[in-house]
Amino acid sequence: MNAGDAILKLQGGRDMTPGESAGVLSEMLRGGVDDRTCARLLDLLGLKGETDGEILGMLGCMREFMTPVPVRADGPIDVCGTGGDGLRTINVSTAAAFVAAAAGVPVAKHGNRSNSGVSGSADVFEYLGYDLRAGPEEAAGALSECNLCFLFGQRFHPALRNVAPARRLVPRRTIFNILGPLANPAGVRRQLVGVSEEGLLERLPRILARGGSEYAMAVMAANGMDEFSTASANHVRVAGGGRSERSVVYPWELGLRRSQVSDIAVGTRRQAMDSFLAVLAGSASRAMTETVALNAAAALVTGGRADGFGDALDSALDAIDSGRARSHLARFLEGYGDPAVLEGVP
Repeated sequence: MNAGDAILKLQGGRDMTPGESAGVLSEMLRGGVDDRTCARLLDLLGLKGETDGEILGMLGCMREFMTPVPVRADGPIDVCGTGGDGLRTINVSTAAAFVAAAAGVPVAKHGNRSNSGVSGSADVFEYLGYDLRAGPEEAAGALSECNLCFLFGQRFHPALRNVAPARRLVPRRTIFNILGPLANPAGVRRQLVGVSEEGLLERLPRILARGGSEYAMAVMAANGMDEFSTASANHVRVAGGGRSERSVVYPWELGLRRSQVSDIAVGTRRQAMDSFLAVLAGSASRAMTETVALNAAAALVTGGRADGFGDALDSALDAIDSGRARSHLARFLEGYGDPAVLEGVP
């Protein structure tokens, strides 16, 4: 099916098959569809509502076009989100990735620059002095040596440049906001993904499981954050290994203090970077520290390093309080960033 036929089908409110959606995306990623036609197709697909089959078909295609990263046998996890909560908080998922790595879970962090907040994961790693142009071998080396690597979306999904202009023409989120967090170049089989749309909470773990994941956890805080929050209850959906579970995580039942979203909000990029470093150094506010620790705990559960949130949270808080998170960041900076970043950080 070509793009024109797909538009006609979508205009009629009909769904594409997985094969049809994969074929259309292939045409777009090869640069065979002009920007306005591509934008029209993406807009119609979003207005209709993407089916699981359409997402799976396009996900398989997107994985075929990405630059793969060789990973070690035990396999890393990913910690990321679809974005879009618009709350301008600190970069929780990136800080949680470092804490989880310090606590023993290998993390292949996949991400881009911010599209709704003050700073995205790519902005943080760039500030740390990491080379966003680093390729598969460098990423594999960082993962092996530091238990963590960063995979810049633009570097590992080069074909997306052919749809970038079209995405900017669409006045709302497109299917690529869903596909991005699911198409990790390291082929992770375990993943924690935050969402800001209730419908995606139910669907993404199921889609990931159908796409080959061993374990997928999705979270949406009751206050709308696309990650675990200590300011509200957190709705969780897990799928993988033939099981599917729903639960609600109440931070105060785990001994955490109830916060406000404003406690972890930042107004500028510099504030975001300073807060990120303070969390890993153990000198941040309690709200920031506990929010990151709760998300790192979810990463430990996702990685199979803990059976429940209680033990996982103890491990995450200990990684911060003991100084291991800061030491882990320092080791990463020695090999893959700028050690001077930590100068003056208490």
